[in-house]
Amino acid sequence: MFTKQSLVTLLGGLSLAMAQTTTEEYPSLAEIRAAQATVQPYSPVSNVKGLAFNRFVNIWLENTDFDAAAATEHLPVLAKKGLLLNNFWAITHPSEPNYCASAAGDTFGMDNDDFHQIPSNVSTIADLFDTKNIAWGEYQEGLPYPGYQGYRYPESGANDYVRKHNPLILFDSVTEDALRLRQIKNFSSFYDDLENHRLPQYMFITPNMTNDGHDTNITFSGDWTWSFLSELLENDYFTKDTLIMLTFDETGTYEIGNNIYTFLLGGAVPDDLLGTKDDTFYTHYSVIASLSANWGLPSLGRWDCGANLFSWLAKKTGYVNYEVDTSNLYMNETHWGPLSDDDYSEYYAGWPVPTTDASCSAGNGILSTVKKTYEGLTATFNYTTPFPYDSRSGNNVGVKYSRTLKNGKVESGTSE
Repeated sequence: MFTKQSLVTLLGGLSLAMAQTTTEEYPSLAEIRAAQATVQPYSPVSNVKGLAFNRFVNIWLENTDFDAAAATEHLPVLAKKGLLLNNFWAITHPSEPNYCASAAGDTFGMDNDDFHQIPSNVSTIADLFDTKNIAWGEYQEGLPYPGYQGYRYPESGANDYVRKHNPLILFDSVTEDALRLRQIKNFSSFYDDLENHRLPQYMFITPNMTNDGHDTNITFSGDWTWSFLSELLENDYFTKDTLIMLTFDETGTYEIGNNIYTFLLGGAVPDDLLGTKDDTFYTHYSVIASLSANWGLPSLGRWDCGANLFSWLAKKTGYVNYEVDTSNLYMNETHWGPLSDDDYSEYYAGWPVPTTDASCSAGNGILSTVKKTYEGLTATFNYTTPFPYDSRSGNNVGVKYSRTLKNGKVESGTSE
């Protein structure tokens, strides 16, 4: 298991340039109060034009089956204002590996909600965005100060903010960089950035443990979503050329297939798709692939490589998505790896090697640092398939997928 070692606190000459980078699982209250008084949020802006959208907003709720979300008062009403992704799948269980997957294209065997620090040579979407200076940010409700790395806050009593629902805080490549760390902010910063027109082009929004439904229920989180989004959807700055995705980390029932209720809103949804359903097979990895295709970014060379793109974006790029036979697909366990507790997956000390030379769905090659880091090594998994599977454990083996190319040629395969 990766050793959780504390890193030396980064120091800077100016308080505005400082970020608290202690990696203690439970920092002292004095340390938290000191950081609250000195650490300032960082809100870079950019305007890199995308092929299908200029801003992407990722909002996650918790642990709800598709049918339960579809039966709420508010979520179906919101979905009808945009596009329902009827065949969108989470990656695994429990929560944290799904959040990890959304940032790095892999779970690294994670089968738990533990305190993890993933080595700095593992690339994330932040590295993809930096190739074109695309501004990104996270907004975590209840975060005590920008870049807080504790396991939760407050550290006792009812849950509010939890680290396991914060994707980029898991990665040393982010936490060791003072500027990057300060781009992980709380909801006060969201409304400040909204009012001052300095929202990033990519944002990940996590409500607290009450509002996301984890410690309440889908009725409560559905009501929160309606309250949060209704006013924002009337804000032209927020919605113009923006794609807003509301989804869940996973289903609440582990024994079913992990198909989660997901819809897209915002000014970037094509008019002819408003109020309709899209049956294309998607996963959390499809979001990374679609971001890459939209802004001409490379792939991480992991499960984002073969993931399907948002359908109308795929048409713009000429990529043909795969159809996946989901009758035997469950996506309830992850593959083996170094972040496993040897519970739902198998612990293995080696970090999985990404592909460095595959042709990925986004069509822009592999991130140069990934190619350099893993040069000459063979990819651990077949990252070119539209869904993750593991031959060693048998996870999702025997699932069929196919597509018909524009020239009429049929490409098909079976995970094995």
